[in-house]
Amino acid sequence: MPTIFSRIINREIPGRFVWEDELCVAFLTAGPLTDGHTLVVPREEIDQWLDADEATLAHLTRVAQAIGLAQRQEWDSARTGLLVQGFEVAHLHLHVWPVNSPADFDLRNVQSEPDQARMDQSAQRLRDRLRANGHADAVPADPQS
Repeated sequence: MPTIFSRIINREIPGRFVWEDELCVAFLTAGPLTDGHTLVVPREEIDQWLDADEATLAHLTRVAQAIGLAQRQEWDSARTGLLVQGFEVAHLHLHVWPVNSPADFDLRNVQSEPDQARMDQSAQRLRDRLRANGHADAVPADPQS
């Protein structure tokens, strides 16, 4: 049975995509810790990061770094968080989000009902910044594509 992430990747469920290439996609999480909180997800269903081949893991990390830099620039954050956890969805994914204090890492602070207009705005800001940083080839032209 496909994971929820595979269903998002296959456009069966809507997603706010900010990156798309042959190996992975990145989209805003439905439950962000801060504005711009993004998941970097391989197209292949890999259960956890230890199961990924070295090339895939390296690629996901490069994409996460590009997104993290864009987040830090766009939200002027002190740091950018990176988390690989995977308990909610058994499909490898890297959380990347702007952070300003250790409190921004507290998973109890996930926004369960974030403002949808603000989420759309965050996705657009991130896409625009990624394009400005030279990644236009990986940024979807249409947010839902």
